[in-house]
Amino acid sequence: MTPKSELDIATADIANATKTFHEKVKNTTGETSQARVAQLASEIFSAVHNVIHEHQVSYAEYDAVKAWLIKVGEDGEWPLFLDVFVEHAVEDVATAQRPGSKGSILGPFYVPDAPRAEGRITLPMRADEPGTPLVFRSQVRSAEGTPLPGAQVDVWQSDSDGLYSHFAPGIPEWNLRGIVTADAEGRIEISTMEPAPYQIPHEGATGQLIVAAGWHAWRPAHLHFLVVAEGHETLTSQLYFAGGPYTDEDVASAVKPELMLNPTPVADGSGNEVEYDFVLAPVDYPRA
Repeated sequence: MTPKSELDIATADIANATKTFHEKVKNTTGETSQARVAQLASEIFSAVHNVIHEHQVSYAEYDAVKAWLIKVGEDGEWPLFLDVFVEHAVEDVATAQRPGSKGSILGPFYVPDAPRAEGRITLPMRADEPGTPLVFRSQVRSAEGTPLPGAQVDVWQSDSDGLYSHFAPGIPEWNLRGIVTADAEGRIEISTMEPAPYQIPHEGATGQLIVAAGWHAWRPAHLHFLVVAEGHETLTSQLYFAGGPYTDEDVASAVKPELMLNPTPVADGSGNEVEYDFVLAPVDYPRA
Protein backbone atom coordinates (compact mmCIF):
# COMPACT_ATOMS: atom_id res chain seq x y z
CA MET A 1 0.00 0.00 0.00
CA THR A 2 1.28 3.48 -0.82
CA PRO A 3 2.48 5.35 2.28
CA LYS A 4 0.27 8.29 3.12
CA SER A 5 -0.02 11.06 5.67
CA GLU A 6 -2.04 11.14 8.88
CA LEU A 7 -4.27 13.99 7.75
CA ASP A 8 -7.36 11.93 8.53
CA ILE A 9 -6.56 11.78 12.24
CA ALA A 10 -8.92 14.02 14.19
CA THR A 11 -7.55 16.71 16.52
CA ALA A 12 -8.95 14.78 19.48
CA ASP A 13 -6.84 11.77 18.53
CA ILE A 14 -3.66 13.87 18.34
CA ALA A 15 -4.51 15.17 21.80
CA ASN A 16 -4.45 11.56 23.04
CA ALA A 17 -0.68 11.92 23.09
CA THR A 18 -1.03 14.66 25.71
CA LYS A 19 -3.44 12.54 27.75
CA THR A 20 -1.08 9.56 27.55
CA PHE A 21 1.83 11.69 28.70
CA HIS A 22 -0.12 12.99 31.70
CA GLU A 23 -0.91 9.40 32.68
CA LYS A 24 2.75 8.47 32.34
CA VAL A 25 4.06 11.19 34.66
CA LYS A 26 1.22 11.67 37.16
CA ASN A 27 2.86 9.37 39.70
CA THR A 28 6.42 10.39 38.91
CA THR A 29 8.45 11.52 41.88
CA GLY A 30 11.68 13.45 42.10
CA GLU A 31 12.58 17.10 42.15
CA THR A 32 15.04 19.32 40.35
CA SER A 33 16.95 21.72 42.55
CA GLN A 34 16.28 25.42 42.39
CA ALA A 35 19.86 26.02 41.30
CA ARG A 36 19.48 23.54 38.41
CA VAL A 37 16.21 25.13 37.28
CA ALA A 38 17.81 28.58 37.41
CA GLN A 39 20.83 27.41 35.41
CA LEU A 40 18.87 25.69 32.65
CA ALA A 41 16.17 28.36 32.36
CA SER A 42 18.75 31.16 32.28
CA GLU A 43 20.78 29.49 29.54
CA ILE A 44 17.69 28.70 27.45
CA PHE A 45 16.51 32.30 27.68
CA SER A 46 20.02 33.54 26.92
CA ALA A 47 20.15 31.40 23.78
CA VAL A 48 16.76 32.78 22.67
CA HIS A 49 17.89 36.34 23.33
CA ASN A 50 21.07 35.76 21.32
CA VAL A 51 19.05 34.51 18.33
CA ILE A 52 16.78 37.57 18.55
CA HIS A 53 19.73 39.97 18.57
CA GLU A 54 21.80 38.10 15.99
CA HIS A 55 18.94 37.86 13.49
CA GLN A 56 17.20 41.13 14.38
CA VAL A 57 13.86 39.49 15.05
CA SER A 58 10.98 41.92 14.44
CA TYR A 59 7.82 42.42 16.50
CA ALA A 60 5.80 40.85 13.68
CA GLU A 61 7.98 37.73 13.85
CA TYR A 62 7.81 37.72 17.66
CA ASP A 63 4.00 37.89 17.57
CA ALA A 64 3.91 35.07 15.01
CA VAL A 65 6.04 32.87 17.29
CA LYS A 66 3.88 33.72 20.31
CA ALA A 67 0.69 32.86 18.40
CA TRP A 68 2.27 29.60 17.22
CA LEU A 69 3.33 28.58 20.74
CA ILE A 70 -0.22 29.17 21.96
CA LYS A 71 -1.56 27.04 19.10
CA VAL A 72 0.79 24.16 19.96
CA GLY A 73 -0.92 23.96 23.35
CA GLU A 74 -4.42 24.44 21.96
CA ASP A 75 -3.84 21.61 19.47
CA GLY A 76 -2.51 19.31 22.21
CA GLU A 77 0.73 18.91 20.28
CA TRP A 78 3.43 19.59 22.87
CA PRO A 79 4.26 15.85 23.17
CA LEU A 80 4.37 15.51 19.38
CA PHE A 81 6.48 18.64 18.85
CA LEU A 82 8.96 17.91 21.65
CA ASP A 83 9.30 14.22 20.81
CA VAL A 84 9.99 14.99 17.15
CA PHE A 85 12.37 17.92 17.51
CA VAL A 86 13.92 17.69 20.99
CA GLU A 87 13.82 14.18 22.46
CA HIS A 88 16.65 12.77 20.32
CA ALA A 89 19.13 15.16 21.97
CA VAL A 90 17.95 14.21 25.49
CA GLU A 91 18.24 10.53 24.56
CA ASP A 92 21.81 11.07 23.30
CA VAL A 93 22.82 12.65 26.61
CA ALA A 94 21.06 10.02 28.72
CA THR A 95 22.73 7.06 26.98
CA ALA A 96 26.09 8.47 25.90
CA GLN A 97 28.13 6.24 28.26
CA ARG A 98 25.79 3.24 28.39
CA PRO A 99 27.19 -0.08 27.13
CA GLY A 100 25.13 -2.44 25.01
CA SER A 101 22.63 -1.71 22.28
CA LYS A 102 22.08 1.81 21.07
CA GLY A 103 18.72 3.31 21.91
CA SER A 104 16.36 5.78 20.31
CA ILE A 105 13.43 8.02 21.23
CA LEU A 106 10.22 6.75 22.79
CA GLY A 107 7.97 9.03 20.74
CA PRO A 108 4.40 10.06 21.64
CA PHE A 109 2.51 6.89 20.66
CA TYR A 110 3.46 4.37 23.34
CA VAL A 111 0.63 2.71 25.30
CA PRO A 112 1.41 0.41 28.28
CA ASP A 113 -0.17 -2.96 29.11
CA ALA A 114 -0.41 -4.43 25.62
CA PRO A 115 -1.46 -8.09 25.16
CA ARG A 116 1.18 -10.55 26.41
CA ALA A 117 2.66 -13.85 25.28
CA GLU A 118 5.54 -16.15 26.24
CA GLY A 119 8.49 -16.65 23.90
CA ARG A 120 6.59 -16.04 20.67
CA ILE A 121 3.86 -13.58 19.78
CA THR A 122 1.82 -12.75 16.71
CA LEU A 123 0.86 -9.12 17.16
CA PRO A 124 -2.89 -8.48 17.18
CA MET A 125 -3.96 -7.40 13.72
CA ARG A 126 -6.93 -7.25 11.42
CA ALA A 127 -7.79 -10.32 9.36
CA ASP A 128 -6.92 -8.38 6.20
CA GLU A 129 -4.00 -6.41 7.68
CA PRO A 130 -2.12 -5.03 4.67
CA GLY A 131 1.65 -5.26 4.33
CA THR A 132 4.47 -7.75 3.99
CA PRO A 133 4.62 -10.38 6.76
CA LEU A 134 7.73 -10.09 8.94
CA VAL A 135 9.16 -12.49 11.52
CA PHE A 136 11.48 -10.72 13.97
CA ARG A 137 13.79 -12.85 16.14
CA SER A 138 16.04 -11.66 18.93
CA GLN A 139 18.06 -12.75 21.92
CA VAL A 140 18.11 -10.42 24.92
CA ARG A 141 21.50 -10.43 26.64
CA SER A 142 23.34 -8.49 29.29
CA ALA A 143 26.31 -6.37 28.24
CA GLU A 144 28.23 -8.84 30.41
CA GLY A 145 27.34 -11.52 27.84
CA THR A 146 24.72 -13.62 29.64
CA PRO A 147 21.23 -14.27 28.23
CA LEU A 148 18.35 -12.63 30.11
CA PRO A 149 15.47 -15.10 30.45
CA GLY A 150 12.21 -13.45 31.46
CA ALA A 151 13.08 -10.14 29.82
CA GLN A 152 9.98 -8.24 28.69
CA VAL A 153 10.00 -6.95 25.10
CA ASP A 154 7.23 -4.42 24.42
CA VAL A 155 6.73 -3.79 20.69
CA TRP A 156 4.45 -1.37 18.85
CA GLN A 157 4.28 0.07 15.36
CA SER A 158 2.13 1.89 12.86
CA ASP A 159 0.19 0.08 10.18
CA SER A 160 0.98 0.35 6.48
CA ASP A 161 -0.77 3.74 6.37
CA GLY A 162 1.39 5.16 9.17
CA LEU A 163 -1.45 5.06 11.70
CA TYR A 164 -1.20 3.88 15.31
CA SER A 165 -3.91 2.09 17.25
CA HIS A 166 -5.24 4.10 20.23
CA PHE A 167 -4.45 7.33 18.38
CA ALA A 168 -6.13 7.08 14.98
CA PRO A 169 -9.85 6.41 14.45
CA GLY A 170 -11.09 3.14 13.02
CA ILE A 171 -8.15 0.96 14.11
CA PRO A 172 -8.89 -1.90 16.54
CA GLU A 173 -7.57 -1.63 20.07
CA TRP A 174 -4.02 -3.02 20.43
CA ASN A 175 -3.59 -3.41 16.69
CA LEU A 176 0.13 -4.15 16.08
CA ARG A 177 1.04 -3.88 19.78
CA GLY A 178 2.22 -6.61 22.13
CA ILE A 179 4.58 -7.72 24.90
CA VAL A 180 6.58 -10.95 24.68
CA THR A 181 8.54 -12.59 27.51
CA ALA A 182 11.93 -14.05 26.61
CA ASP A 183 12.40 -17.79 27.05
CA ALA A 184 15.07 -19.60 29.11
CA GLU A 185 17.73 -18.56 26.59
CA GLY A 186 16.56 -14.96 26.40
CA ARG A 187 15.04 -15.49 22.96
CA ILE A 188 11.85 -14.06 21.48
CA GLU A 189 10.01 -14.23 18.16
CA ILE A 190 7.52 -11.66 16.89
CA SER A 191 5.28 -12.11 13.85
CA THR A 192 3.95 -8.87 12.41
CA MET A 193 3.69 -6.82 9.20
CA GLU A 194 6.41 -4.56 7.90
CA PRO A 195 5.49 -0.92 8.58
CA ALA A 196 5.74 1.82 5.99
CA PRO A 197 7.23 5.32 6.05
CA TYR A 198 4.72 7.94 7.13
CA GLN A 199 4.33 11.63 7.76
CA ILE A 200 3.95 12.75 11.34
CA PRO A 201 0.59 14.41 12.05
CA HIS A 202 1.00 17.79 10.43
CA GLU A 203 -2.42 19.41 10.18
CA GLY A 204 -1.83 21.29 13.45
CA ALA A 205 0.76 23.63 14.89
CA THR A 206 3.68 21.24 14.34
CA GLY A 207 2.77 21.06 10.69
CA GLN A 208 2.59 24.85 10.49
CA LEU A 209 6.24 25.05 11.53
CA ILE A 210 7.27 22.32 9.08
CA VAL A 211 5.53 24.06 6.17
CA ALA A 212 6.82 27.51 7.14
CA ALA A 213 10.40 26.19 7.28
CA GLY A 214 10.10 24.21 4.05
CA TRP A 215 10.91 20.92 5.79
CA HIS A 216 9.35 17.52 5.13
CA ALA A 217 7.30 15.63 7.73
CA TRP A 218 8.38 12.08 6.92
CA ARG A 219 9.60 9.37 9.28
CA PRO A 220 11.21 6.19 7.91
CA ALA A 221 9.50 2.86 8.51
CA HIS A 222 10.30 1.58 12.00
CA LEU A 223 9.44 -0.78 14.83
CA HIS A 224 9.34 0.51 18.43
CA PHE A 225 10.71 -1.50 21.38
CA LEU A 226 10.93 -1.21 25.15
CA VAL A 227 13.14 -3.97 26.58
CA VAL A 228 13.02 -4.51 30.36
CA ALA A 229 15.01 -7.01 32.45
CA GLU A 230 15.64 -7.18 36.18
CA GLY A 231 18.91 -5.57 37.22
CA HIS A 232 19.35 -3.83 33.87
CA GLU A 233 18.55 -0.43 32.42
CA THR A 234 15.46 -0.31 30.24
CA LEU A 235 16.31 -0.05 26.55
CA THR A 236 14.09 2.20 24.42
CA SER A 237 14.69 1.59 20.74
CA GLN A 238 13.41 2.09 17.23
CA LEU A 239 14.64 -0.22 14.47
CA TYR A 240 14.67 0.89 10.85
CA PHE A 241 14.99 -0.84 7.48
CA ALA A 242 18.32 -0.42 5.71
CA GLY A 243 18.05 1.41 2.41
CA GLY A 244 14.47 2.46 3.07
CA PRO A 245 13.10 5.92 2.28
CA TYR A 246 13.91 8.72 4.73
CA THR A 247 16.46 6.76 6.78
CA ASP A 248 18.95 9.51 5.91
CA GLU A 249 16.58 12.43 6.51
CA ASP A 250 14.28 11.48 9.38
CA VAL A 251 12.24 14.47 10.57
CA ALA A 252 12.77 13.28 14.17
CA SER A 253 16.57 12.86 13.75
CA ALA A 254 16.28 9.51 15.55
CA VAL A 255 18.00 7.17 13.05
CA LYS A 256 21.39 5.67 13.98
CA PRO A 257 23.53 3.26 11.94
CA GLU A 258 23.35 0.68 14.73
CA LEU A 259 19.54 0.55 14.49
CA MET A 260 19.25 -0.85 10.96
CA LEU A 261 17.49 -4.09 10.03
CA ASN A 262 18.25 -6.12 6.90
CA PRO A 263 15.30 -8.51 6.39
CA THR A 264 15.66 -11.42 3.99
CA PRO A 265 12.91 -13.43 2.23
CA VAL A 266 11.54 -16.48 4.02
CA ALA A 267 12.35 -19.66 2.07
CA ASP A 268 8.68 -20.47 1.40
CA GLY A 269 7.98 -16.98 0.06
CA SER A 270 5.60 -16.10 2.88
CA GLY A 271 7.27 -12.80 3.74
CA ASN A 272 10.53 -11.64 5.29
CA GLU A 273 12.50 -12.48 8.42
CA VAL A 274 15.21 -10.72 10.40
CA GLU A 275 17.32 -11.14 13.53
CA TYR A 276 18.48 -8.37 15.83
CA ASP A 277 19.73 -8.92 19.37
CA PHE A 278 19.15 -6.55 22.29
CA VAL A 279 22.07 -6.05 24.71
CA LEU A 280 21.17 -4.35 28.00
CA ALA A 281 23.41 -2.43 30.39
CA PRO A 282 23.49 -3.49 34.06
CA VAL A 283 22.04 -0.77 36.30
CA ASP A 284 25.43 -0.43 38.03
CA TYR A 285 27.55 0.04 34.89
CA PRO A 286 30.47 2.48 35.43
CA ARG A 287 29.63 6.12 34.83
CA ALA A 288 32.18 8.90 34.43
